[in-house]
Amino acid sequence: MSLSGNVYSRWKFGPTKDASFFPIAVWLQQPRNAPRFKQAGFNLYVGLWQGPTEEQLSTLREAKMPVICEQNAVGLRHREDPIIVGWMHQDEPDNAQPITDPATGRKGWGGPVPPEKVVEWYRQIKSRDPDRPVLLNLGQGVANDSWVGRGTGAHPDDYFTYVRGADIISYDVYPVAGLNSEDLLWYVAKGLERLHLWARWNESTDGKKIIWNALECTRISNRERKPTPHHVRTEVWMSLVHGSQGIIYFVHQFEPNFVEAALLEDREMLEAVTAINRQIHELAPVLNSPTVVDGATVQSSDPNVPVHSMVKRHKGATYLFAVGMRNAPTTAGFTVQGLPERATAEVLGEARRIPVRRGRFADSFKPYEVHLYRIR
Repeated sequence: MSLSGNVYSRWKFGPTKDASFFPIAVWLQQPRNAPRFKQAGFNLYVGLWQGPTEEQLSTLREAKMPVICEQNAVGLRHREDPIIVGWMHQDEPDNAQPITDPATGRKGWGGPVPPEKVVEWYRQIKSRDPDRPVLLNLGQGVANDSWVGRGTGAHPDDYFTYVRGADIISYDVYPVAGLNSEDLLWYVAKGLERLHLWARWNESTDGKKIIWNALECTRISNRERKPTPHHVRTEVWMSLVHGSQGIIYFVHQFEPNFVEAALLEDREMLEAVTAINRQIHELAPVLNSPTVVDGATVQSSDPNVPVHSMVKRHKGATYLFAVGMRNAPTTAGFTVQGLPERATAEVLGEARRIPVRRGRFADSFKPYEVHLYRIR
């Protein structure tokens, strides 16, 4: 997969065209908290409750926090306003939608929004404003084949059409808080691989799509468990290694009590997310550079614990980003292409260096561990 330069330069009022920009967004938060999220390394809002309103846009403008929001009448009055950098569909149209029985008035759940309808909405949004990208966020059905929440009439092949309905395609799955299992973090990568497959399927007719994803960092509605900082870092780097071009954090808590900005009230997680975001910003020019296809091979000492990697080259250095994909330890042997006879792998953030001989070196991985190497 090749990512070259800034993929947002095609839109006049899209996200910044700076080659060092990497989107780190927060989902559906009050604009008054934008300065606090900005301090934690966030550079984008996605969604505005019952908005956008003039007050919301004014608050975000004051905080210099751009937003992707729904295209309502207020939003359309701001077509020349750079604070709005994209439009969005309703969330998770691939899930079951609420219905009301006209005979009894009883409320229930039907099927998902037909994918053809989403494509039609996309065309309508673009006809009113072609100068911004459109975001579509899909649900966990992208990765979770046992998910029953898509409702009646849903089919896996729907996704080949759903991805035609936006410029930026995202999805969410929350393994710890939502699926109640720390053994399923790899679902994050599974869903991204599928999004890329579906997007490539339509590329000849619909052009390249930009792939993002949404991640957990709170307990959401799970009273028993919540993701740890280690889980979140792993999910982030699983995402990046599997070609995500933007991260959206879901920061709400609904149980045992509602806290809209729960991340901001969790000191340990906030410090961890801030550190993760800082490292992404530092590596953004690298992440935005072309991926070296088949740049490295990995041999895991435990065949049940694969280690996935991504290779980049930037300013004379080779970067290898690697993540253990299961909740178990292993040792990975790497063979990296295009290196000199002797080199050194600096493990970023770990104060370690590993000798590299003829492109080969090995390293140990604890369960779900991430290692980021800069090789020179």
